[in-house]
Amino acid sequence: MLGFYNIQGIVMDLSLLLIEPYKININVWAFEFMKDISSPPLNTFMALLAKSFLIVIPLLVLYLYFSKKDMNVYTFIVAGIVFYLVSDAIKLIVREPRPCNVSELNWINVVSCQSTFSFPSNHASVLTGLSFFLSKYKYIRVLYIIWLFLVLFGRVYLGLHYFTDILAGMALSIVLYYIVIHFKDKINNFFNGIVKKIFPKLALKG
Repeated sequence: MLGFYNIQGIVMDLSLLLIEPYKININVWAFEFMKDISSPPLNTFMALLAKSFLIVIPLLVLYLYFSKKDMNVYTFIVAGIVFYLVSDAIKLIVREPRPCNVSELNWINVVSCQSTFSFPSNHASVLTGLSFFLSKYKYIRVLYIIWLFLVLFGRVYLGLHYFTDILAGMALSIVLYYIVIHFKDKINNFFNGIVKKIFPKLALKG
């Protein structure tokens, strides 16, 4: 009987996470904190930071390819696409509204809003997953993780995600990373083979 109630409690918690995430304490506390520290300059900074991945990720790809000659750059790119597609597919299944679109949260700090869905966070799943590829580049990884933290912090600050969306995206990225990395050699050899045929001088040495 005790086991039944434990399972029932877990199911209720999960349903709350997916149906009424605005009632979860950690999400409420996060939004209260964000509202307390909000300011016009910080609003602008976080809004700009949210789009910085459009510059950071391409630069990182160029760095890994041309500076480090890292064969894993191919898997890095493929993994980023996989992380995004899977997390976006889950969004379409769960269809959780963003916090900024929830009437019960009309008190939170909202800098910008989107009509797309919230759970899980694409930023969290993609950017966290890509961080695992930087383990052998100590200084780059440290800078990347600091940037990652600020971006994910900003997603909640802007009113675009619940804190639990971020956690879910990070957890998803771990699972997907270990699936993708299993095919690392095949992915690297396949795409490097294509580059070798089209641009021989740009092909990497495995």
